[in-house]
Amino acid sequence: MTTSGGHGPDPGLAPAYTAVRTRLGLVAALLVVAGVGWVWTAREMRGMDAGPWTSLGSLGWFLGVWAVMMAAMMFPSVAPTVALYARITRQRSPLRPWLFAGGYLLTWTAAGLVAYAVGVTATRILGDALAWHGAGRALAGTTLIVAAVYEVTPLKDVCLGKCRSPLGVLLGSWREGNSGAVRMGARNGAWCVGCCWALMASLFALGVMSVSWMAFVAAVIAAEKTVPWRRRVVTWATSTVLLVLGILVLAAPDALPALVIPSGDRM
Repeated sequence: MTTSGGHGPDPGLAPAYTAVRTRLGLVAALLVVAGVGWVWTAREMRGMDAGPWTSLGSLGWFLGVWAVMMAAMMFPSVAPTVALYARITRQRSPLRPWLFAGGYLLTWTAAGLVAYAVGVTATRILGDALAWHGAGRALAGTTLIVAAVYEVTPLKDVCLGKCRSPLGVLLGSWREGNSGAVRMGARNGAWCVGCCWALMASLFALGVMSVSWMAFVAAVIAAEKTVPWRRRVVTWATSTVLLVLGILVLAAPDALPALVIPSGDRM
């Protein structure tokens, strides 16, 4: 582009180039944070995978690990939404996109707290009945099948639509200020929880401390939110994969090489 006299670049384009570089830098930074999270998680979880319904440890330890896991698993797929928010707020504080991401992560941390409470309560009430050779195997397979069914429900379709096309969600729930950025991020995280809770339940059913299954679930989530195919195509494909996994866990768990039985013997 040149000026009307043809003597050089249009100085009016400089702010646009700067905004693009800023958004790309933000996305790159989020991916770096996710990469650090993956490295940290792989190191901390080495040797801790006890298969389906792995012990969750103390509340403080679990929430710390969970927050890092969510940053590693979710930041790649939410990066376009954060970049869109940064574009809308480019004339405001550069801190706000990070506050938005923090609010998003806060919602997922709250979801982890609920998962922890459910897991601890079930363990205390049912005890050894949840062992792999008791009801544990059937519960794991059933959880995967329920997740497969949820993938093709209207609620899943609505939540996934909000995650894949966030502009309307952002503009329809706009809040100003730093606290508004956190609230909007938390709201976006709530839509994401609605979209992905069944996939995260599947992770517990396969081994929440397994980096391999973490990577699998993270890849599915990223594909659902970012691939250009129609939503229903993506969700039906995911549903089929989860259904197959559920049937294999029930009928032939030895066909899943990444699955570890609770006794510690690798399947």
